[in-house]
Amino acid sequence: MHLSVFLFLLLWAQALTLKNLNYSIPEEKVQGVIGNIAKDAELELGEQGKKSNFRVLENSAPHLIDVDPESGLLYTKQRIDRETLCRQNSKCQLSMEVFANDKEICMIKVEIQDINDNAPSFPSDQIDIDISENAAPGTRFPLAAAYDPDTKENGLKTYQITRDDYSIFSLDVKSRGDGTKFPELVVQRSLDREERSHHTLVITATDGGEYPKSGTMQINVKVTDSNDNSPVFEQPSYVVEIPENSPPGTVLIDLNATDPDEGINGQVTYSFSDYVADRIKELLSIDPRTGVIKIQGKIDFEENPIIEIDVQAKDQGPNPIPGHCKVTVKVLDRNDNWPSIGFVAVRQGAVSEAATPGTVIALVRVTDKDSGRNGQLQCRILGNVPFKLEENYDNFYTVVTDRPLDREVKDEYNITIVAKDNGNPPLNSTKSFSVKILDENDNPPRFTKMVYLLQVPENNIPGEYLGSVLAHDPDLGQNGTVSYSLLPSNVSEESITTYVNIKPTDGAIYALRSFNYEQTKYFDFKVQAKDSGNPHLESNTTVRVSVLDVNDNIPVIVLPLLQNDTAEIHVPRNVGVGHIITTVRAVDNDFGESGRLTYEISDGNEEHLFEIDSVTGEVRTAQPMWEEVTPTVELIIKVTDHGKPSLSAMAKLIVKAYSGPLPEGEPRINAEHHNWDMSLPLIVTLSIISIMLLAAMITIAVKCKRENKEIRTYNCRIAEYTHPQLGKSKKKKINKNDIMLVQSEVEERDTMNVMNVVSSPSLATSPMYFDYQTRLPLSSPRSEVMYLKPTANNLSVPQGHVGCHTSFTGPVTNTTDTPVNRMSIIQVGETNSILLPSFLHPALSH
Repeated sequence: MHLSVFLFLLLWAQALTLKNLNYSIPEEKVQGVIGNIAKDAELELGEQGKKSNFRVLENSAPHLIDVDPESGLLYTKQRIDRETLCRQNSKCQLSMEVFANDKEICMIKVEIQDINDNAPSFPSDQIDIDISENAAPGTRFPLAAAYDPDTKENGLKTYQITRDDYSIFSLDVKSRGDGTKFPELVVQRSLDREERSHHTLVITATDGGEYPKSGTMQINVKVTDSNDNSPVFEQPSYVVEIPENSPPGTVLIDLNATDPDEGINGQVTYSFSDYVADRIKELLSIDPRTGVIKIQGKIDFEENPIIEIDVQAKDQGPNPIPGHCKVTVKVLDRNDNWPSIGFVAVRQGAVSEAATPGTVIALVRVTDKDSGRNGQLQCRILGNVPFKLEENYDNFYTVVTDRPLDREVKDEYNITIVAKDNGNPPLNSTKSFSVKILDENDNPPRFTKMVYLLQVPENNIPGEYLGSVLAHDPDLGQNGTVSYSLLPSNVSEESITTYVNIKPTDGAIYALRSFNYEQTKYFDFKVQAKDSGNPHLESNTTVRVSVLDVNDNIPVIVLPLLQNDTAEIHVPRNVGVGHIITTVRAVDNDFGESGRLTYEISDGNEEHLFEIDSVTGEVRTAQPMWEEVTPTVELIIKVTDHGKPSLSAMAKLIVKAYSGPLPEGEPRINAEHHNWDMSLPLIVTLSIISIMLLAAMITIAVKCKRENKEIRTYNCRIAEYTHPQLGKSKKKKINKNDIMLVQSEVEERDTMNVMNVVSSPSLATSPMYFDYQTRLPLSSPRSEVMYLKPTANNLSVPQGHVGCHTSFTGPVTNTTDTPVNRMSIIQVGETNSILLPSFLHPALSH
């Protein structure tokens, strides 16, 4: 399709060249070659291997001349008789339009030259004329003109008369307005019927050829005895003008001839001369009594611009001598012919919207049969369309593109050509044809937004639908078929393809992992939309995925140091009201309201001996002599976040009053040391415990490896929790199945470190427990456990076992972890606690 359009454009680009060829041949030429169009027009040869072709667009005489379609020879098909073809027109010409090699138009005109092949001839061999003996010398009698079909020099030249012995008559040759010569018989001397009643004359008509030819007619003159006077017209000739297409019945002229005789000798009748052509008698009529000439047919300027009539008036007396006059009718042209629009050639197929301005669409010819201003034409294309007309030659116009085309704006145009003449009123004609626009891949896909904002709550399920992007391409077919893809980029040094996936057909975006707000709050990536055109076009947009925080972290109490969720606080006696006995400090990895904590004493303070600051967690004495009420108080401290739903953690503070020095290792808590930094001893303690735990973990790992070398993963489970009983119990030995790992997430909040609790089945109490739904690879270099569902925390934990339901299929990246701050608490037995730094977690996997 594209190839044919290209070839068509290539051919039409040169079709504007017009060649004019003029030939001249004598009439009566039998079948033969007139000329070679290809040679005479110096046409370019066709492409190698392609034959020349000559196509006749228009031929005024297809039965007489033609062109060989392959050789381009112009030849006659039969004998050409100029007189039959053109009658007596001075110029006899045949025209032809030939489209040569699909490149050039040849305007061919063949002039038929006249030869003297016809002799003048009279309408009849002899005529009879009655002339009264009273005819005065000089009386004229118009005779029938001889007809010679030849023209110019070969046409009728003169008339001659063979006189009788008495030389009574002479011949006067006159010419009509159209150049036709006719003879008039003139009486030279008075006639005497008694002397001679008959005269025989011979009229010879001779042409002007190189070898003149002639024709004769015999005139028999009978001398009659008639009245003395003949009718006489007011003028010997009249000139009138009449518009063409005047309706029948219109009066052309009212002739008047007078005869002084009386009676029937003076009664005049009017008639056309016997030599008036029948066609004129069809157009005009004369009233024999009044001499009024009227129109009775259609007067057409294009057919007869001038009409000449010979009128005679004859009385009713015996031997009348008629009077004659000439009436010349000039037909005035009226604008009665509409312009004619013809399509010589129209482009086949659609036009590419990438076509440059000036591309040829059609070749048009416009004509008007009227003359003068009535035949002057103005042509244009109707409407605001991207096409225009360019005038070429001899009323040829080309329709070309005027500006770039855009199929997306309009895919088909109806081109209407209007041709208007300059007549008054003007006449116009219209002719239309359709042009379809072929689509090109000229529009890239365009996204509906510059930036797409998507939101997803953390802990989402992998494969969850996040949203869609949409790009429109107004092109058709493959040019408008859009596919979507992710542009390469990284999020925290990981490929974006591990975070999200996009469906190529509809731009739907799906999560490939579960997101953690505490690790990644948002990430950006680019999506590319590409069409299927050749070459394809593309565009990009930016997608921002915002991870919404969910209250999925339970507060963790880090101060005071707890054992089995319990801490003993020793307070000196008589400290007074408002003394800070301890500060409860908890951390929550959530943000916003989900990470804002509130402290309260939920139980054990029925006597209102103590109070706690809900914001800072400072526990103060509320009674001056609290130890007199009870020397030991067990306070249940509850820390609650403000998430929805809210999560909480609890700890038991056993407050004991003492007198004298503090027990060994017990920190001093008083007003002076309220702001003392507890971090240093905490870090030292943790380090010592971590070293001890490391040795224990190595021992456990070696044992586990011996038991099962092939198993690389194990299922986590939830231990059964039971409410602790006060007092000592038997310690339980740690094994691999008693260890449960939690992914560490560190966020510095209130200058305190975050600690994650790792529980074992032997834990008596815990601030919270987790429903794990993933497995930890034993070969993982770091703790990569993702918990999905925290449960409410109470001091009494429900019992039960929960198995792992799904396997973890991808790593969870924590971009905020630092080895220094990450640590976990492992509780062993009922009273012992071990703090484990997070960098030691790999040891647990073994």
